[in-house]
Amino acid sequence: MFEVKNISMIYDMDTDARTYALKGFDLSLPDKGMVGIIGPSGSGKSTLMYCLSTLKTPTEGSVDYNGTELTSISGSERERLRRKEFGFIFQKHYLVPYMSAMDNCLVAAVERGPAVQKKAEDFLQELGLGKKEWSKKPSKLSGGQCQRAAIARAMINDPGVIFADEPTASLDHENAYNVMKILKKYSDERLVLVVTHDRSILQDADRIIEMWDGEISR
Repeated sequence: MFEVKNISMIYDMDTDARTYALKGFDLSLPDKGMVGIIGPSGSGKSTLMYCLSTLKTPTEGSVDYNGTELTSISGSERERLRRKEFGFIFQKHYLVPYMSAMDNCLVAAVERGPAVQKKAEDFLQELGLGKKEWSKKPSKLSGGQCQRAAIARAMINDPGVIFADEPTASLDHENAYNVMKILKKYSDERLVLVVTHDRSILQDADRIIEMWDGEISR
């Protein structure tokens, strides 16, 4: 799935105060399973996720996804890849404020029709959003409800990879447990990458990558 070679991310390249967010390491990731990337703030875990997902381009090294070298494709090709192959869950939900929870879920869908509508309904119900919440705009939902709608949106296209950056940060314990259970089930057939500083949510992860100061420590 992913083959990363000698990846580095360097900020302020042209100054004496250059900062290494990633420090030249190799990494292989499978095509399915739940992989946790854990480390303290500033360890490089989010930067690694952004490079894998094409949201950032590494300063050095290569990122290969299913035979495609991601650092060499055009911006439009990256956009198409993200839309079809990748799903994103961020710590902040980034829902469209004037759309309902249902429409926020469907807006990311590459297809339209009754089957996609049914899929969105099933995802929202599984995540704990009942019918009465589907028509509500984000301002009328709790932070946790907004996050669950964002998670449904990330899964709507059955992406090959879900990138989840602190996906349970705004959820209470019960809902966090439910979300991780759903993501774990999703990872039976696809890859789920979970970036977090909270080891407790990774108890069912198939692999945990620990990062420290821009490097993989174990």
